[in-house]
Amino acid sequence: MRDILPVLARWYAARVPFALATVVSVSRSAPRDPGAAMAAGPDGEVVGSVSGGCVEGAVFDLAQEVAAGGEARLATFGHGDQDALAAGLTCGGEIGVLVRLVTAEADPAFGAVAASVAAGEPVTVASVVDGPAPRGATLSVWPETVAGTLGAPGLDVAVTSDARGGLALGATGTRHYGTHGERREDAVTVFLHSFAPPPRMLVFGAIDYAAAVVRIGAFLGYRVTVCDARPVFATPRRFPDAVEVVVDWPHRYLHGTDTDERTVICVLTHDPKFDVPLLAEALRRPAAYIGAMGSRRTHHERMERLLDAGLTEDELSRLRSPVGLDLGARTPEEVAVSVAAEIISLRWGGTGAPLTATAGAIHSNGSA
Repeated sequence: MRDILPVLARWYAARVPFALATVVSVSRSAPRDPGAAMAAGPDGEVVGSVSGGCVEGAVFDLAQEVAAGGEARLATFGHGDQDALAAGLTCGGEIGVLVRLVTAEADPAFGAVAASVAAGEPVTVASVVDGPAPRGATLSVWPETVAGTLGAPGLDVAVTSDARGGLALGATGTRHYGTHGERREDAVTVFLHSFAPPPRMLVFGAIDYAAAVVRIGAFLGYRVTVCDARPVFATPRRFPDAVEVVVDWPHRYLHGTDTDERTVICVLTHDPKFDVPLLAEALRRPAAYIGAMGSRRTHHERMERLLDAGLTEDELSRLRSPVGLDLGARTPEEVAVSVAAEIISLRWGGTGAPLTATAGAIHSNGSA
């Protein structure tokens, strides 16, 4: 939907009602991912695509009905459905499409959402897909504010919490809740459309431990890059879950790449000639997490070298070393879980203690 938002923003500003059709679910070889969108105005103008051409005609007809003032609709198109075959979906997959009316009255936050997306600011739009809550109802969630409602305060609270978690990872998809936001029920289906790119994980040091960290980083939704100066170790074959594998001196690569407040940096080089200049660069730039592998002796020696390199105590306080939580980890996979646990704990303010040793609400939104 990002590509068609400039047009939709103009329609919205001109108070032209339109129907927005969004892919909210896919299976098998569906042609488009969740979040793909098409919009139609009452005069027949259409922008975007939900299927690359397969079912556009059928979705357009639904959108015209909704744009004329109809209620939100949920349509499913699949290869085994004769109606879907007639519409032209022959790829063997299935898509679910939510079609809802967008006007200043129906969605008063749409203009603010479009402005945030244009400015590169993260925002998630949550829409009710199915269930007793009003279909098509929307809740727009920013890191600090919200707008709209899904029809029940408890549902709004639970979805807001999950939407902000999705913003941290740039995740888009459906979630299921009880009518009042209960997390172990599935009466209400909500589609969370996140307008934020996945955060980066930069893993330095092409070792076995790195391979495990890359796998768990990709599993958590990070866009993972592996960097090592040694071409014999830094190969895509050894790191199939990484988006890219770079052969370069780690500090030189980091100096030339972008990081932000969501970026995770894992230094597993375990060699002073690599990790000292690399950490000197990392600790002076934006990052959510900077962790370095090594024993306590290695850590103390590394800290002395970094002080000699001119880093301040405040800069050094950002370093998580030795890396990971104390889980008693031994294998590369166990160490990767330890590192991931520390990243998650730091992101959400967790204590790292067993839940059996804590009291009160488990989640920050107050749900048990």
